[in-house]
Amino acid sequence: MRSRLVVIGCCLLLSASVAMQTNTFRQASYFPPTSYNFDENPLTDAKVALGRILFYDPILSADSTISCASCHSSYNAFSHTDHKLSHGIRGEIGTRNAPALFNLAWKESFMWDGAIHQLDVQALAPINNVIEMDMSTADLVSRLQKSAFYRKLFFQAFNDSVITGQHLLQALGAFQVTLISDHSKYDSVQLGTAQFTEQEAAGYQLFKQYCNSCHTEPLFTNEGFANNGLAPDPQLHDAGRYRITGNPSDSLKFAIPSLRNLSYTYPYMHDGRFAQLRQVLDHYTSEKYFSATLDPSLNHAFPLSSNDKVDMIAFLLTLDDKQFVFNKAYQFPPELLPNSKTR
Repeated sequence: MRSRLVVIGCCLLLSASVAMQTNTFRQASYFPPTSYNFDENPLTDAKVALGRILFYDPILSADSTISCASCHSSYNAFSHTDHKLSHGIRGEIGTRNAPALFNLAWKESFMWDGAIHQLDVQALAPINNVIEMDMSTADLVSRLQKSAFYRKLFFQAFNDSVITGQHLLQALGAFQVTLISDHSKYDSVQLGTAQFTEQEAAGYQLFKQYCNSCHTEPLFTNEGFANNGLAPDPQLHDAGRYRITGNPSDSLKFAIPSLRNLSYTYPYMHDGRFAQLRQVLDHYTSEKYFSATLDPSLNHAFPLSSNDKVDMIAFLLTLDDKQFVFNKAYQFPPELLPNSKTR
């Protein structure tokens, strides 16, 4: 897909400026080309601002109790840490852990099973899902159309106060595509403005030896799917990508997540079974649940010593991006505050 890129010098601007730019998209100079089609959904200040407000507004759910941010908290790199599985409307419990949301412009598929192939339509899945938000698109558009507040925002974003499902989704996509994480210590090392400690450097070498093929830098994912040897949860019976493709070769395969911001995105794995990074490494250094689709690289346990694991974790923590996590431009919009004069 065609991408419209604007790289500003060789340095990184503050993430807070991303959502305030008009018709531009910033990425680190060492990042690969994006997959998002900016020609189909050009970014503007008004569109991004509208998408941010919609993302945080529980008006998107049937009983106005659940917003996108309910499962994707900015303080957790847009993931959720309170429980293993996502929670939805009326206290319903989902079947998977809510994935983190960042660097979405580089993704070609979404959801743990890759069911969605375009960011600008991804929101349909949780909005329409009876467990998550239980809201039909038609009813949501009708609800928004009755709001003078939203009619004004949609007019500012699309020059049309008649709200449509397409514009709703494009606004949400515009905001989410600005969620860029590239201000970690690792990124500073890539720019030559910082250096790894001896322990971090040792962990980096171990990472490149054992992990980089799936968690490929600098995004720390190859955007593929893999069976990493987790025994299936006997209650969830989740077959992963097989549920979408029907291809037996996809059984127990799940999306390979980015390793950025791991301090904020626990618990780990598609079902949130691991609460700590040490548990994740212990999994890869032990025998895996064998099935025909087990990734060949995992046929043998990784020979990591206790010290190796400490070094590896030290490196993985260099992928934390505090500027992204605490970026006010991504947080709850003041327009939704009860005493806001804009409503």
